[in-house]
Amino acid sequence: MSEVRVDLVRTAGIFSLGGEDFEVEDNIWLVGDDREVLVIDAAHDASAIVEGVGDRRTVAIVCTHGHNDHINAAPELAAALGARIGFHPSDRMLWDAEHPERAPDFELSDGDSLEVAGTTLEVIHTPGHSPGGVCLYDSVRSRLFDGDTLFQGGPGATGRDYSDFGVIISSIRERLLSLPAETVVYPGHGETTTIGAEAPHLQEWIARGY
Repeated sequence: MSEVRVDLVRTAGIFSLGGEDFEVEDNIWLVGDDREVLVIDAAHDASAIVEGVGDRRTVAIVCTHGHNDHINAAPELAAALGARIGFHPSDRMLWDAEHPERAPDFELSDGDSLEVAGTTLEVIHTPGHSPGGVCLYDSVRSRLFDGDTLFQGGPGATGRDYSDFGVIISSIRERLLSLPAETVVYPGHGETTTIGAEAPHLQEWIARGY
């Protein structure tokens, strides 16, 4: 069996919420081996993600939350790869605003397990940035794919529609900072970090309020 690896595809486009538009660059994480892959998020450019997948079988496309910059390429990508889309139902209002004509294929729930290339990714529900935010955790390899929940330097943004700072702090404190310090965090934007690097700063984030 070939080694389970993580490949990165970066795409750029517009994030729109609450009547505001922002230019963003997104990370799409591809977890798998030479035979099959799980795609984490579907941002902006389906063709770039298809190129990253190559001739591998796509087990599923998992969207970490419902903001348009993480789902806007999902239906096109699913059609191109012949894959199903997984999504947490608490963000369904965000999905329907972007894709009213096409529903996700299966629901993600806290504690679910997703299998790819002989490894297991556990679904961890981490609301706050949005109600249906999820992370995927590989406990064997100490890898956390966390969407916009935690970045290098603090929590994902709150203060916009459907977000809550207190809730995201609770999600990070109770669900993520309890993971091993060596756990590598693969976020939806920016560079990777570790749980150990971020954990000492929790009180600073709470004091600053973002």
